[in-house]
Amino acid sequence: MPRRLSVTVEHFPLREPFRIARGVKTEAAVVTCEIADEYGRGRAECVPYPRYGESLESVCDQIEGMRDLIERGGSRDSLGAALAAGAARNALDCALWDLEAKSTGGRVSAIVCGQTPRPVETAYTISLDSADAMASAARASGRDLLKIKLGTADDRERIRAVHAAARGARLILDANEGWTDANLRDHLLAAAAAGAILVEQPLPAGQDAILADIPHPVPVCADESLHVGEDLDHLLGLYDYVNVKLDKTGGLTEAVRLTREARRRGFGVMVGCMVGSSLAMAPAILLAQTADIVDLDGPLLLARDRPHPLTYAGSMVSPPDPRLWG
Repeated sequence: MPRRLSVTVEHFPLREPFRIARGVKTEAAVVTCEIADEYGRGRAECVPYPRYGESLESVCDQIEGMRDLIERGGSRDSLGAALAAGAARNALDCALWDLEAKSTGGRVSAIVCGQTPRPVETAYTISLDSADAMASAARASGRDLLKIKLGTADDRERIRAVHAAARGARLILDANEGWTDANLRDHLLAAAAAGAILVEQPLPAGQDAILADIPHPVPVCADESLHVGEDLDHLLGLYDYVNVKLDKTGGLTEAVRLTREARRRGFGVMVGCMVGSSLAMAPAILLAQTADIVDLDGPLLLARDRPHPLTYAGSMVSPPDPRLWG
């Protein structure tokens, strides 16, 4: 039986509105693809991101454009040569990984990790709101590692309020490109005073040269400025960490390569996610096995998840059940 490719759009309502500097969302709208052959079925999920010029329609069209390659037995390497990095390639690449595991009775972790994967600590995200509301959310979270969404003209009071309420939790501050040259120093000093462990993407991608000229009292992490391994050349001397997300790299194949190259060049590694279901997080859990910081809490923001979801216990998330992926 030849391979068959199917593509569907799915919607997962969120528990509550999720706000970042660029806007608010009330659902995770995802694209799921399945590649089946006579031996098994591989599935994966991607999250189209408007910030990168993606929509549900454009990502579905890109996946459909690869139908002939996939159904004729194309490999992950041939996919990487035929389709640019992004959400569409992520879904296809990870579905091919899952198909290989299902077809052979093996596990993706045996190739990616080389050992049995373990639970990892993940950050829990507090969305952008007033200082008081964010402090209340941090206090109620009961988590040891919090990611705080920021990105306004003056976030110093939010930072102070969350720090006071967080009861010793380690803080990642994510500005989502929302700070400017004019307020960057004040925000970095506020981050240092709050004992933050990381500041993520403070300035717009392409406008971050100033990071080479000012002290980093808290390590600074590239997110929107990093997609694939070739981007690392431009980040040396600007950033201390890089945030690797499968929807940016175009799948697990490039993410593994990127992570190794980032390590070789001396960057710390964070593994992050878009807001999606457990199926989107599952491949990233394997990548996260060697990460310094992990932010894979997307399913915790959903009102409902998929069957056989990832298991979250406190601040820890376990590797995927093979019935889900891998």
